[in-house]
Amino acid sequence: MSELTLRPATESDADALYALISAHVAEGHLLPRQLDELRTHATRFVVCEQNGAIHACAELSPLSKDVAEVRSLVVAGAFRRAGVAARLVDELNHMAKAAGFKSLTAFTHDARFFVRQGFSIVPRTWMTEKVSKDCFTCPFLFGCKQYAMLLSLEPVERYSGIAPATQRIAVA
Repeated sequence: MSELTLRPATESDADALYALISAHVAEGHLLPRQLDELRTHATRFVVCEQNGAIHACAELSPLSKDVAEVRSLVVAGAFRRAGVAARLVDELNHMAKAAGFKSLTAFTHDARFFVRQGFSIVPRTWMTEKVSKDCFTCPFLFGCKQYAMLLSLEPVERYSGIAPATQRIAVA
C-alpha cells in the first residue's frame, strides 16, 4: 500500500466527499449530506488520500464561538484499523485549538473510538449548541441511539500534591 496523505480539503473535493459520505450512509451510522452543503463547507474538511483518490474525511463544524463538532468522519473499509480516523480527529483537534474553540464534540454510535481519543461520554442535554442546531430537525430525535462525546480543549491545571513554597500553613 502506497503512502497516505492528510491534507485540507478544497472546494474541488466536494464531489469526492459526497461520494465517500454517501457510500457510507447505508451502514446506518452516518447522516446523509447534501452535495450543495458539502460544496459550501468543503474547506472545513480534512481528507486522507492515496494516489489522488480520497479514502477518508472528517469535518470541523463550528456550533458556536466556543464549540466545534467532528462531523462526517468516514474511513473507507480498506483503510480502517490503520490509524487514519485517529489522525483525522487529531488534526481537527489541532485546528479547533488554533481557531480558539474551547471544546470539541462528536455524536457517535460507538463511543469507544472517541474515548480512546480523549473524549468523554456526556448527556446529550449538555450539548445545547448541537441539539438546537441539528437534533430538533433530525428524523431520529426521539429514537436517537448516538452518544454525545465531549473533549475540552482548554488546559487543565493539575494539583501536584505539593504546596507552593511561598504558602504558609498555620498549625494549631
